[in-house]
Amino acid sequence: MKRLISIVGTTGIGKTRLSIDLAKHLNTEIVSCDSRQFYKEMKIGTATPTDEELAEAVHHFVANLSINDYYSIGQYEVDALQKLDDIFSEKDVAIMVGGSGMYEKAVVEGMNDLPEADDENQKKLLSIWENDGLTALQVLLKELDPDYFAIVDKDNPRRLLRAIDIIWQTGKTYTENLSLPKARRNFETIRIGIEAPREVIYERINRRVDIMMQNGLLEEAKGLIAERGRVALQTVGYTELFRYLDGEWNLDFAVEEIKKNSRRYAKRQMTWNKKLHNVNWVSYDNSFQESLSLLSKLLG
Repeated sequence: MKRLISIVGTTGIGKTRLSIDLAKHLNTEIVSCDSRQFYKEMKIGTATPTDEELAEAVHHFVANLSINDYYSIGQYEVDALQKLDDIFSEKDVAIMVGGSGMYEKAVVEGMNDLPEADDENQKKLLSIWENDGLTALQVLLKELDPDYFAIVDKDNPRRLLRAIDIIWQTGKTYTENLSLPKARRNFETIRIGIEAPREVIYERINRRVDIMMQNGLLEEAKGLIAERGRVALQTVGYTELFRYLDGEWNLDFAVEEIKKNSRRYAKRQMTWNKKLHNVNWVSYDNSFQESLSLLSKLLG
């Protein structure tokens, strides 16, 4: 039996370090399911693994796309499963890691053969977004599917556009679409979740934002401002700095907003992860040793 070890947890909790340590220990490779880290132009603001970290273990789906590329969760599911087949042809275990819950779930459980984006729907939704703002999309999704709205990353227009498009195409809520029977996987998944007290998570997020700023996040945002309309850039860390660069906010306030919105994102991740099945929880301050102990029992 081939096994996928999927590492879940909030932003900034230490998933990257644990994934690398486990990959080295198990002599295997890492598949990223962090949809923000796909984009090579956004390395600092998405906490993409450093060159040194990437050199420690083989990574897939990290900085492999441009912000100009269209890439759907359905395409990712196909690509990730193919990559896992490649890994499993030589190894019994693979590691998956990332903070994008829907992408993780697509690989582990499947996406119900959801239809590809409808061009007419996309045009309508983009018009709503451009003319009435993100709030209009949020209100629309909340009316159409309050259950999915409760867990979706509400600041990510890509998620909102996709869900509304599917609802319009199928006549069913996105929640109903996601609950349809899925094709069985030819591997077993072991989910390892890293947990920490909420105050620790928030403290780590605040510190990580400060480090991002020291590492050049503002300069990265300046270099991307001409592309600010790209969906990939409608995300925490960039939207706030664009408002600073527009002269709307001062820098200290923008940085505090990044921290606040990152904490809100972590809270949504916690809600999502609590609903996942069969998560084996380990402590943030001893995650590697606890994971090894757990895997020694599960892998035999």
